[in-house]
Parts: sequence; C-alpha cells; structure tokens
Amino acid sequence: MANLTEPYGGVLVTLMADETESKELLDASCDWPSWTLTPRQMNDLELLLNGGFSPLAGFMGRGDYDSVCSSMELADGTLWPIPITLDVTEEFAAAAEPDVSIALKNPEGAILAVLTVGDIWKPDKRDEARKVYGTQSLNHPGVRCLLRESHGWYMGGRIRGIQLTHHYDFPEYRHTPSELRAEFSRLGWKKIIAFQTRNPMHRAHFEMTRKAMQDWKGNLLLHPVVGETMVGDIDAFTRVRCYTALLPRYPEDSILLSLLPLAMRMAGPREALLHGIIRRNCGCTHIIIGRDHAGPGNGSGSKPFYPPYAAQELFQEHSSRIGIEMVPYRAMVYVKKRHRYEPKEEVDEGEQTASLSGTELRARLTEGRPIPSWFTFPEVAGMLQNRYPPKVKQGFAVFFTGLSAAGKSTLARLLSFRLQEMTDRPVTLLDGDVVRKQLSSELGFSKEHRDINIRRIGFVASEITKSRGIVLCAPIAPYDSVRKEVRSLISRVGGFVLVYVSTPLEVCEERDRKCLYRMAREGTIPHFTGISDPYEPPDDAELAIDTAQVDPAEAVDRIVEYLVAEGYLWEEKERRGEDR
Repeated sequence: MANLTEPYGGVLVTLMADETESKELLDASCDWPSWTLTPRQMNDLELLLNGGFSPLAGFMGRGDYDSVCSSMELADGTLWPIPITLDVTEEFAAAAEPDVSIALKNPEGAILAVLTVGDIWKPDKRDEARKVYGTQSLNHPGVRCLLRESHGWYMGGRIRGIQLTHHYDFPEYRHTPSELRAEFSRLGWKKIIAFQTRNPMHRAHFEMTRKAMQDWKGNLLLHPVVGETMVGDIDAFTRVRCYTALLPRYPEDSILLSLLPLAMRMAGPREALLHGIIRRNCGCTHIIIGRDHAGPGNGSGSKPFYPPYAAQELFQEHSSRIGIEMVPYRAMVYVKKRHRYEPKEEVDEGEQTASLSGTELRARLTEGRPIPSWFTFPEVAGMLQNRYPPKVKQGFAVFFTGLSAAGKSTLARLLSFRLQEMTDRPVTLLDGDVVRKQLSSELGFSKEHRDINIRRIGFVASEITKSRGIVLCAPIAPYDSVRKEVRSLISRVGGFVLVYVSTPLEVCEERDRKCLYRMAREGTIPHFTGISDPYEPPDDAELAIDTAQVDPAEAVDRIVEYLVAEGYLWEEKERRGEDR
C-alpha cells in the first residue's frame, strides 16, 4: 500500500494560477474564443482545478482518452478508469486548432479557466460506451448522456484556473482536497473512512457507517455527491439537509460532512475506482464500496447493468495501486425481534427482518403514506415528506406533441378549462404559436432553432412545475432528443406526461385552415414539419390520441382519467367530499 499521507500519484496537482498570473490570464482571455461550459463540464472543471482529479493536468487528449477507454490507464501507465473530456460542437471544433488558447466560461459568462488546445478529434462514442460502460443501451443514463446529450467532438489540453466556482449554497460544507487534508491533520485523524452517497441516508446507512467506524477504528468523511446524478434522484438541497440532521446522532467529533461536486457517470465498477482516487486525493485512507456501487440499476428485462459485487471485486484488485483500502459494504437488515439493524450475514435464517426498497419509499411519498420509523429517522422522513408531497399536491406538465393541425392546441385549451374546473391550482397554457410570438420571435425553423424553442418552453414549464403549478405545453416538438431533454428537466421537479397527438398527415392537411401545408408543398414555406422536415414520433408517450378517431371532449376525458389514475388529481367525487 502506498504512503497514505500522500495524494494519488505522490503530489496533489492543482491547476489554479496564482493571483498575478490569474489577472494576466483574465485580461488576455477576454479577446480569446470562448466556450460556455455545461453543468457536467462545470463539475469536471472544478475537480480538475482543485486537485480532486489529480494527477490530471487538464481535459484528456487523444492518447490518454484512447488508453483509458481500452485499458483504464493514462498513456503513461497511471491507473485512471473514466475519460475526463471536454465535448464541443462540430462548429466550435472546426474553428479551433492546436496551441490556441480558449476561455472557459460559466453560464453567466464569467471566465473560470483557460485551455491551451492540444488535440481535437471526433470520437467513436459507441465504442467508448461499450468499453467504459460495458453497454451501448440508451437505458443506461451515462450512455444516454454520452450518445444523446453530449456534443460530437472532443477537445483536450492543459488547463490554468483563473477562479474556482463560487458556491453560495452550504459554504460551510464546501472543501477542496487540500482543505480536507489540512482539517484532518488539525483534528489529528489517522484513519479516515469515506462514505460515497448520492441519496439521503436512512437508518441502515447510518448503522452501517457507524459499524465501519467501530470495526476499522477510524473517523468518517461523509462525502455526498452534489453534482450531476441520475434523473429521479432526490435533489441535492434536500439531501444535504437530511445529512446535517443526522450529524448529531454520531459520536461527537467523529464525523466530517463535505460536499463533492462530481458529475456521476453511473459507470459501476470503473466509477468506484474514480471515487477511490478522489478520496485518496482528499486524504482518506479507506472508502466504503457498496453493493452495485455507482450502478444505475436495471436495464431491459430487469437485468442489472453490472453484477452486484463487480465494483467491490474490481476495487479490491486495484486498491493497492490507488493507495486506499476498501471497506466492503455490509448489507444491514432490520431484525424485528431485537428492534435493531444487524449485518445480514449475522442474522439467523428464519428470523423476521424488514426492508423498504427505494421504489417503495418513492411510492409512499407519492401517495402520502407514512414512512416507518424503523426505516428512517423522523427528522429525515419529515424533510422528505415536505419536499416531496403526494402527487396530488405536486406540480406537473402535460406536454402535447404532433403535427401542425393535429389538434394539440384544441386539446390543450379544453384541458385547461377542465383542470380549472377541477382544481384551485394555477393552470398555465404554453401554446406553440403564442410562444413563438412572445418568447421566440427571433427564431427560425431550422433544427437548431426548433430545439432552442422547445428548450425555452421546457425551462418555463419546469419553473412552473417546480412552484407546484400545472402547465400545458402544445408545440409541434418534432425531434425526439429534445423532447426527452425536456422530460428529464421537468421530471426533476414534478410530474411529466407526454401526449402524442397522432393524427395522420393527410387528415392534418385536410383540416388546415391556415393553408400552411399547401404553401409548404408549393415550396413557399421551407422547413415545414411533415413535408420538408421530419417528425419523429415518440416512443415514450404516456398517451397517444388520434383526433381523427376521437372527438376533443372524449380525448380530454382520457387525459383526465390518466391524471387521476396516476395520482395527480383527485377524482371529482372525492374533491366534492362525497366519499369523505
């Protein structure tokens, strides 16, 4: 085992320039080409700059990328499990060249770092998915992000940091690796056990971490991920409040909470190694590796993407190279007879135990049912119930998609009236034509501009949904990828229901009162969906309605019935109190 007082590779490589160099770089970079970082790239850059990704000196070039994908090593032979790359558009890549300096900006336009371009290339992303994730299935969130959401070209090069991302949330729990090392030294801690989590901690996790501290005679770094995780995960603010509520339950001065701005790839065994490297850089001597560590769960056919203990096996194989010892996660079960949690392997066969899956927990929150005290502490349960009320109290979006004149606007307007009759919650209608005039009047009808328009609708809808309102969206939205992007955005904050208005093209042409189809066929209107531009039917719609076969009133009945069945609305008799 390597010297555990040292970071991975022996030296903590931080990429921040000093004050003088930072000022010089900032002055110079104002006139350079610039790239606005995505949220995932922001997370990666922060860990490059502060040393979390040490010994990396920037975004990977072609040689390191190819080597990592194929053999989990950098080109120099250093163990490294996952590519850390900067994905850019084809247009941006075409305008750049090696040795040119690029300013890297946050979404507000502040320059965080400069990149000296080394390599520019178009990767084979399907090959990357197969090698890194072990699958090319779009059901895997990391693969979906790689193949559908990230840009098509990579740009590698050395980084110099001008300023770290400034976090206004929970600043007392934000530490760089150097700061954590200094704090461990001040506290006199010798054995530091890192616990990686992206979910709230329940009693089983609490008991498991406490037992790990006892067995290994160490202190605990509670190091939750607060960067990008999986769609459907509980939001970071709620999770951090849950963690802080648990801190007093640990022995005094035995635990430190610190937030990790990592964008998870959900890459299972390979990601477990990355987690170990980061914690080694932070000064930890041990890390808890759990069952299906960093795995995304099941793929098609309810088969998991990774075997349950694959991460532990790979980590054990490479722990000496990383220089950090694995604490294998010991599954804890609640033993009813003794009213306590015990390691599963120590419980006699036939003894009554209790467990609650993540699916069941979400169902209880959604339906407003109580969460048992043996599963989680009351303070955690209360926070989850306040943040995630029953569906009937949540905001939700009904997103209509279909050809022009398919009947989207008609259904959305009728549904709007119906919902306002049924509920006292605010109902907002974002009609495609109205949004085009009020929000996107400067946009044309190229694919790029259509996607921008739908992203704008999605952003507005997500803000309404987050505020627990109801929003109905009725654009054409012809492209599947941006529809899925909007679903992902809104699903983080509330409900999302996609209604495919599947009225055939010939029917839409017959009922077109604006003569748009005729002008499109004559060539007067270019880029017209269904004629000169494609429409990609959804494969994930909750409802499909052909208004040539179903009249509007009946169609709205079907939508309302679905919303009631899913728990977003009370049945009308319940609302009137007839059965209460």
